Amino acid sequence: MTANPAFDASLVGQPIDLSNCDREPIHIPGSIQPHGCLLACDDAGRQIVQHSANAAEMLGLGDVPRGQDLVEVIGHENAHRILNTLAIAGSRPQPGLIFGMKINDHVFDVSAHRFNGRAIIEFEPAAEVGAIFSLSRSILSRLRGLQNPEELVEMAGALIQAQIGYDRVMIYELSPDGAGKVVSEAKREHLESFLGQYFPASDIPQQARALYLRNPIRVIGNASCQTVPLIGTAEEQPLDLSYAHLRSVSPIHCEYLRNMGVSASMSVSIIINGALWGLIACHHYTPKVMGMAERAAAERIGEFFAMHLDTLTRRQARHLERAAHQTIAQLLIDASRGTDVASALRNRLPDLSEMIEADGLALYFDGAWTSLGCAPNLDEVAPLLRHVEGMDKGQVFSNSGLADVLPDAGDLTQRFAGALVVPLSQRSQNALIFFRREALLTLNWAGDPSKTYESGPHGERLTPRKSFAIWKETVRGTSIRWSENDLRFAEALRNSVVEVMLMNSEILAEERARAATHQNVLNQELNHRVKNILALIKSLINRHPGDGSTLQSFIESLNGRIQALSAAHDQVVRDGSGGRLGELIGAELGPYLAQDGQIEISGPAVELESRAYSIMALVLHEMATNAAKYGALAHGGHLGVAWTISPEGDCQIEWIESGLTGLMKPSRSGFGSELLERALPFDLGGASRLEFRSEGLAAEFTLPARFIRLIDQQYEVIRPTVAAAKQPASAALTGARVLIVEDQALIAMSLEADLIDHGMKVCGIAGNIVAALRLIEKDAPNLAVLDVNLDHESSLPIAERLLELGIPFVFATGYGSRVDLPDHMRSIPVVEKPYQIAEIIAKLREARGET
Repeated sequence: MTANPAFDASLVGQPIDLSNCDREPIHIPGSIQPHGCLLACDDAGRQIVQHSANAAEMLGLGDVPRGQDLVEVIGHENAHRILNTLAIAGSRPQPGLIFGMKINDHVFDVSAHRFNGRAIIEFEPAAEVGAIFSLSRSILSRLRGLQNPEELVEMAGALIQAQIGYDRVMIYELSPDGAGKVVSEAKREHLESFLGQYFPASDIPQQARALYLRNPIRVIGNASCQTVPLIGTAEEQPLDLSYAHLRSVSPIHCEYLRNMGVSASMSVSIIINGALWGLIACHHYTPKVMGMAERAAAERIGEFFAMHLDTLTRRQARHLERAAHQTIAQLLIDASRGTDVASALRNRLPDLSEMIEADGLALYFDGAWTSLGCAPNLDEVAPLLRHVEGMDKGQVFSNSGLADVLPDAGDLTQRFAGALVVPLSQRSQNALIFFRREALLTLNWAGDPSKTYESGPHGERLTPRKSFAIWKETVRGTSIRWSENDLRFAEALRNSVVEVMLMNSEILAEERARAATHQNVLNQELNHRVKNILALIKSLINRHPGDGSTLQSFIESLNGRIQALSAAHDQVVRDGSGGRLGELIGAELGPYLAQDGQIEISGPAVELESRAYSIMALVLHEMATNAAKYGALAHGGHLGVAWTISPEGDCQIEWIESGLTGLMKPSRSGFGSELLERALPFDLGGASRLEFRSEGLAAEFTLPARFIRLIDQQYEVIRPTVAAAKQPASAALTGARVLIVEDQALIAMSLEADLIDHGMKVCGIAGNIVAALRLIEKDAPNLAVLDVNLDHESSLPIAERLLELGIPFVFATGYGSRVDLPDHMRSIPVVEKPYQIAEIIAKLREARGET
């Protein structure tokens, strides 16, 4: 391995000044700091080829160790420990540490590593270890508990200062252009603050940055100390001390510290993804030597800080990215609901302004200028729009120094230094523009403006305040740079808006024509179905109750038939082909399910055409109702329903009731009997046969083959499901205060009357979101019934508020199970329109968790 070619080894031994400090070979200084000593051996780690001038005295040796075997100098056991440490490290140059090594009645902490063909061994007086690492664990635990990057950066300085005891601890962040900023600080009360102060990139030369990456910790025990030279043969190459802790420091940097009155310093590199994010920089105003154990603890804390900062920053970036995607998605929803994309963008400007940090935001769309925050007017921004228009179509434009690209736009560049332009059209100047002012306008100098510093032989350049002044000159006329996240969001926003605009402009005419045709077909189909249903309901209503029947029984019978039609219609709308016969039979018999074995249903998987499905819904409803009132289900008998497919493909359904005695045929037939006997032959060309036997009713129904589709010849046993409509109401609902949200007045009034009849109180009726939320805030209900669709809006915001308040509620909808609810609302009970009051009560009980 050879020395870094970026370093100029020809400067070794020459005076270093401000003209050549950026080429200073600081990795091969030829000397070390005096609080320790150094031995350099051959690559095998045996023969000493170089040493520091103080090695013999510090190690208690009688003569100069150069040329001797390491075993002869420090003893066999100690040499063995060092060689083991080097072997464990392998080819990695990071030093291995040995604590408490005794040499000639002296105890040392030892660091050993291999680099550039040399084994470098450093010795420092031993220090206490246990308490240091105990305190480090406590600090790491505290840092681990911080959950956002800003809090971590703010607190880290104070926690680290508590461990290592320096007068000042700063978190120093490097920007992409190399400049640095003090973003966190913990200090003694009497010291001025450097918080928020910027430094130019030249304050940390490139070769220093390279060393910060190689060796993450650097200690200066005394900025005014006399360094100790390294001694070796003339033929020896300068010893590369890139990874050595004792490496002496650039005289220019020491002068910088002395000019501030700083006697000692320590820094820990903050390395994230292989790049130097910044430094933990510490100052002390008297000499302070940091022992090897303390350095190791500080290095571990620095590593953990970097990893935790990276984790929290990534987490925050993901959160911001999700927020950005949600903002864009909401913008697309707004824009897709109509053709006015400009209005959607204007309404979302406050949300968009939160995605990118800027001083102002403006939208230029079809000649209209809308601004937010600190933004220029249309006349001022005209040169920028013309400049962007001359670029590649659709390209996002970002710049942090507008004066350089728009020299004739003084009205704009005097107020703003940076702009991010998101083009919104391929053919016009439509754009969304973020503006940033000059970076200097956002600074807050934390120090005393009258503070002065001592100056050394290289002048006042080597002081923090002069460095800050130089930084101000280098950034004048520029803004804070646009980050990669800013540009990614801008590009995603551009793509999304352009996509919507293309859809609205180029495809809109075709979509409108297609939609008009489709709507016409739907209207005709709906008209046909509605007329059929109304005609059927009319025929049901026109059938007057027979002799001995009461009005109440007529109403109950009519309600049941309409409910059966509703269920069938819902199935037909859900699936245009109709539905399965087995499921229909199971649904109709579900309310009458008693003991296991009382009802048996079986047959092959058969699907009915939509017209046949509706007719069979009425037929089966009549059969189930009669069985529950007069037949097997009313008197503890047995009911068996089975169907088969004939050789001709017809479906034959057998309904057999048994277990009764003395059953007689009714003396006269009512509407139900007429419906059973005539519906299938008249509407479908099928057949119906009823036989009143003493042990129970037997019936046979035949559906022609053209109305059925055999799915599976294998027989399936259908388990009837208990319908909520037949469950008893709970006395616990008596007195409950119910809010009704329904945009159809007649439905709301009918439900109100039913709820009151069942002992509940209606505390309000609302037909829209605003009215409902007002009622909730004014007088919160105990329960609520929400129609999902309210004219042109959804009741979901009302549902969200009820969930926040812990108020149980049910959804009512004509869409049935097809209603589209958010995932976290899928467990909310849903009742299908048209509903019975028993269903509403059962669902309210379910919402309250009653079984």
